[in-house]
Amino acid sequence: MNIDLTGKRALVCGSSDGIGKAAAIELASLGANVVLLARNAEKLQKVLGELDTNKGQSHSYLVADFDNPEAVGQTVSDYIAKGNLINILVNNTGGPPAGPAHKAPLDEYITAFRRHLLCNQVLAQATIEGMKTSGFGRIVNVISTSVKAPLPNLGVSNTVRGAVGNWSKTLANELGTFGITVNNVLPGATETGRLSSIIENKASKTGISIQDASDKMTAQVPMNRFAKPEEVANAIAFLASPAASYINGINIPVDGGRTPVL
Repeated sequence: MNIDLTGKRALVCGSSDGIGKAAAIELASLGANVVLLARNAEKLQKVLGELDTNKGQSHSYLVADFDNPEAVGQTVSDYIAKGNLINILVNNTGGPPAGPAHKAPLDEYITAFRRHLLCNQVLAQATIEGMKTSGFGRIVNVISTSVKAPLPNLGVSNTVRGAVGNWSKTLANELGTFGITVNNVLPGATETGRLSSIIENKASKTGISIQDASDKMTAQVPMNRFAKPEEVANAIAFLASPAASYINGINIPVDGGRTPVL
């Protein structure tokens, strides 16, 4: 099975921490030249030092805030204009605050739409032509299992993730003819800062301890544990590889079996 990414360049969003960081590390280990993208330059510099260079890779980072899609798109476009073609785009950013859909203020929906769907769109537009030119293109969107089954108390996230899922499927249909695949990885509960905040929120609302809230969540997972970021990264890396050349327009849950639908 060919999972070698030597000579390919991967742009990994939200790569200063969590799943994005794990994906960047995994893609670099497979030979990719990785471009990190997030808003915290100091954190990005630290991650840069952790990336594998044993295959002669050259890694770099870009700083942009996903609250400003136009700036994100311009930052990446300027980088590409210098001759840096992107073969692999990993769309990933932190999720919206927890809470019921009917109580969420309008600005939470607007912010989530901007950070997720709009930033994904400008990044795809910036990178697609280069993928066409090179004859190799992979777009992997890190979304959520809520694409398949909405999650309790994550109203804004459920809404926006569904929009991103449908955007992705539409893009897959449009770009498949160019050899560009578009797929989604759907993490379940994964050991990241976002999971910690969700657990804390559950504990606060129900009046139980953080440990009890965590235990209740793991009890819902057939494997009885949370995912490691590296386990989600493995799915991302596979979809980005030559081995996944005929996999297009799908959702892959990485959730230990928790999602209640096929």
